[in-house]
Amino acid sequence: MTQLARCARVIVIILLTVTVAAQTTRPDFSGQWTIEPEPVQAATGRSGQATQPQVGRDRISGSRGGARGGDMGSGWGSNITVTQGPDKLTVEYAFFSRGDMQPPLKFVYALDGSETKNSVMMGRGIQVQKSSAAWQADKLVITTVHTFAHPETGQPMTSELTQILSLESPSRLIVEATRSGVLGGPPSSTRTIYLRK
Repeated sequence: MTQLARCARVIVIILLTVTVAAQTTRPDFSGQWTIEPEPVQAATGRSGQATQPQVGRDRISGSRGGARGGDMGSGWGSNITVTQGPDKLTVEYAFFSRGDMQPPLKFVYALDGSETKNSVMMGRGIQVQKSSAAWQADKLVITTVHTFAHPETGQPMTSELTQILSLESPSRLIVEATRSGVLGGPPSSTRTIYLRK
């Protein structure tokens, strides 16, 4: 084997190793995150003078944030804690107020594509959610199926929530959520920006 052929072979092996390493490097979403506040703009009165600033609204759900931290934006709360390991991702947030004596909600997702079940005590009983997570390049796609009873017939129905997680930067987590239409309603999509605490 000539010197040139050996060099070419070594270069090919190095390039393949770098490519495989780049493909297997996944973003780490671990950390404590809070929803990015909407910029507060001062309103102007008739005289052109600035008046009291308006209270910012949750840009995602269009509703004011309250003590119960759930929102229809990301599907999680306004303040979340994410823990990521090699085989699972855990999202935890406080939904109940301290007076409710309920622990924070905790959702665990397997990162190998297998189905996970999360049970949540809400309203009249325990709701079981079935989820699967899959990597698409540097984004994590979590698909969750919720089962519920039709309000009039009591027949079981399902709705689907897809959450796509990505890091815009080390301090900005983006969660794009798409919900299937329920009871004849149209599907909806939201984009929530979280900032690292």
